[in-house]
Amino acid sequence: MHAADSHIIWWNAFKQGDWEAYTALYEEFYAPLNNYGAKFTGDTDQVHDAIHDLFVQLWTSRNNLGAPASVKNYLFKSLRTMLFRKMQLQSKLVNLDGAISSGSFNVTFNQELPLKVEEQELRMQVAAMISQLSDRQQEIVFLRFYEGASYDEIADIMGISTNSAYKLLYKALENLQRILSKRSFALLCCILLQGEIIFKFFPDSEG
Repeated sequence: MHAADSHIIWWNAFKQGDWEAYTALYEEFYAPLNNYGAKFTGDTDQVHDAIHDLFVQLWTSRNNLGAPASVKNYLFKSLRTMLFRKMQLQSKLVNLDGAISSGSFNVTFNQELPLKVEEQELRMQVAAMISQLSDRQQEIVFLRFYEGASYDEIADIMGISTNSAYKLLYKALENLQRILSKRSFALLCCILLQGEIIFKFFPDSEG
């Protein structure tokens, strides 16, 4: 059975009050939600609280929940919204329209892979170049290549149109191609497709 099918089964069961299905959803998605939330704030407690609040809200409102096409997509979007609201209340990082206003991604690569010195240098260059993209461009690169989200899913999570998602990713890759050498850009494409990039998002020290 495909994982997405299992998620829907758990979702439907949890809506009927099945605690084991609810727990299965929590255990399945806690790590990816925590990973995604950490892209927007280095405050791990705030991310944990947001995930906890999200699941409490799911349980208490389960009778009124619909049937999302993708449980993962629904949870990512819900966490993003909840986390932005928390940060808005603290007057940090996020504008009233929900757009990320400051901060930077720290990009590292899978260190377990044996690499030649030349490859390591190229990957460091790629990481440095990715950090020059706008925050929204970095987010869409993460969602598309690290999480494997479709353009429709990205649009839903980020609150933009599917056409805008296409344009945003195209612009991000275009910017990378412009600032990278052909060799480095080719390496970047391989790295992205292999899912070896690890993104972290930390807020600036100033509020």
